[in-house]
Amino acid sequence: YCTGLLRSRLELPPYSLFFFIGLTLGYSQGELATTDKLAVRVSQQIRQDDTLAAAIAVLQDIVGSERFTAVETEDTDSLYTRPGQLTLITMHKAKGLDWDVVFLPFLHDKTIPGTLWVPPQGEFLGDFTLAEVARAQIRARAHADDRRGQGQEQNEIPDIITAWEQAKHLKAAEEYRLLYVAMTRAKRLLWMSAAQQAPFTWSKPENVQGANPCPVLPVLREWMGRG
Repeated sequence: YCTGLLRSRLELPPYSLFFFIGLTLGYSQGELATTDKLAVRVSQQIRQDDTLAAAIAVLQDIVGSERFTAVETEDTDSLYTRPGQLTLITMHKAKGLDWDVVFLPFLHDKTIPGTLWVPPQGEFLGDFTLAEVARAQIRARAHADDRRGQGQEQNEIPDIITAWEQAKHLKAAEEYRLLYVAMTRAKRLLWMSAAQQAPFTWSKPENVQGANPCPVLPVLREWMGRG
């Protein structure tokens, strides 16, 4: 078993490794379909550098951004809510499901609400990212078109600084909505926590540092103390 996995690393290209590992680990039909979809996406992104290191880098980016949708071939409700099963699932994926008991760990302010990240290579432009600014400006233009269709007064497209501030507020609002979704998955017990120390990045969990809780936690604690 282990020998086969090691040999596959030496004998198979990165694209074929995905499906081979899925078969070896006994993936279900849906998991194999998702694996194939993932392999296609990775192979497209490493076309100019078809190495295992490049494939792993793409996978880490996908995991970090959560911008990948699995192929569903069965009833997801029954898959994630089986009696007696411990389910590990993201907040996004949990929408529409519920459990008797829900645990929400690692609720730190750098995640919820978090901050918009400006990559070092883009800092010469200023303390903003063009992608987020463009989204905010497009959103403002779309809303202006709606108001014009309704005969209402239009607002001008925001400048870069204003659009960046709007993007930050929208991100915070979206993260809080996501937290609300996660909190309301519990039917009987909800457990929330934020450790005093947490990894700077989950790719290196051993490198821990001081971490502040999500701003919602102190407010909830104070509110519950009043009761």
